[in-house]
Amino acid sequence: LSLKFGDIGNLKGLVIRFLLTTSYYQLSVQNWFSLHRLQLLYNHSIQATFNATRIYAPASYSYHCEHVSSLQRYDALLIPSSANDLSKLWEVTFIDFQIQGFNIREGHFAYAKDCASFFSPAILMGLVMSLILLLVLVYALHMLIHLKSLERHYECKASPAYFAQMKDNDMGDEKEPLRSSGNESYELRNQQFSKIYI
Repeated sequence: LSLKFGDIGNLKGLVIRFLLTTSYYQLSVQNWFSLHRLQLLYNHSIQATFNATRIYAPASYSYHCEHVSSLQRYDALLIPSSANDLSKLWEVTFIDFQIQGFNIREGHFAYAKDCASFFSPAILMGLVMSLILLLVLVYALHMLIHLKSLERHYECKASPAYFAQMKDNDMGDEKEPLRSSGNESYELRNQQFSKIYI
């Protein structure tokens, strides 16, 4: 796929050539196309060649990306093919890049597969915030369970019951001798015989 600039000033002899390949993948049961290489030609001579990475889509789709560039700040999807040629002297950046090499209908792009990764900064931030909230919830539940165990702990560690000693004169009032055959026994008149302090 060749992009020619026509009679635009100094760009008259410049041609950008996209080398696209198509392959069939059994796992997805469909054809996929990929941008294999990008060449810059000036006056019919190749000036620079870049190998493309991660630029692919199903053959019935188009590929779209906000930036396709050879610069590291844009994730460098275009890599110079060799360190010895002039490719490293060129900086190429396409803004709002969209390409489709096959199955074009009525001159319009098909549905675009975007280059945005599944772990963009916004998605990663959302995952981190969800993890923090989950940790707070787990900590709160742990504290509630721990409080219940403290109550049980204090129930077990409560001070022992204290029985006040009864005075002898009170005992004398509360018991009355029972007359029986030779044995002396006593009956308690008052059922409350001790006090408990906890």
